[in-house]
Amino acid sequence: MRSFARFAVVDWSGEAVARPRGLAVAHADRNGRAPVLLTPAGGWSRRAILDGLLAHAEAGSDLLVGLDLSPGLPFCDAGAFFPDWPDTPPDAPALWALVDRWSAADPHGGCAGFLSHPQVARYFRQHGGRLGDRFGPRGGGRLRVCEVEQQAMRLAPSSCFNLVGAAQVGKSSLTGMRVLHALRGRVPVWPLDPFPDRGPLIVEIYTTIAARAAGLRAGRSKLRDPAALDAALEALGSRPHRPLARYDDHSTDAILTAAWLRANADRPELWHPPGLNATIAATEGWTFGVA
Repeated sequence: MRSFARFAVVDWSGEAVARPRGLAVAHADRNGRAPVLLTPAGGWSRRAILDGLLAHAEAGSDLLVGLDLSPGLPFCDAGAFFPDWPDTPPDAPALWALVDRWSAADPHGGCAGFLSHPQVARYFRQHGGRLGDRFGPRGGGRLRVCEVEQQAMRLAPSSCFNLVGAAQVGKSSLTGMRVLHALRGRVPVWPLDPFPDRGPLIVEIYTTIAARAAGLRAGRSKLRDPAALDAALEALGSRPHRPLARYDDHSTDAILTAAWLRANADRPELWHPPGLNATIAATEGWTFGVA
């Protein structure tokens, strides 16, 4: 494990538009100042975030990047992402490649092409009452191992196979997998890849973990005013933030979680959770902060 000099958090979005409103990026360094929200003219696109990560790879930036998305689908509960399908991918990188290949015609880095495949659609719950016959025995869908651990932490993870409702994270994760595929071999992803001696590293983050660590109660983890954001930042050892033009959930989530990532990146136990093994690392991934 190495100590990073800089930190970034990307609050992700699966919205199928050029510049999703849910994309937000915050950067922090070790100086104790609040993370800074980066706001390009017109807003972020998934392509712009990908290009930025590629630039950090080229520069060898000493940067730990938290992405608010799942790098894998549930695998260990059934021994496959898509059980009983002969062509189910064997691991996360193969899944990323499949999502990207079948969604290649989708604009804005979307994932509709993948989800419209008749075999894949059987495993997802989608809008319009489309419930695949292999969605899973639970009403909410299958969960990854680390998501079961999140439930033990009194968190409320949503299945990546569920694409319906405000809490769904499936489309965010699938569009994120297209970016991870494009970064393959350029930016390592923990815990799938070996820990790099230099350059950027990506980890999966869950913004609610940061909110809880800052003292925000369940059901009240969204910050929409400057005083509340500064109080939460102070709880994480950060100085007050630079005023924002607009206080929306995505911007404040990115800022607060970047402060949390900086405060917790040097904790060895978070890099070595007892529930993590080689199979999970290669298929489902793991949320940083679940230990």
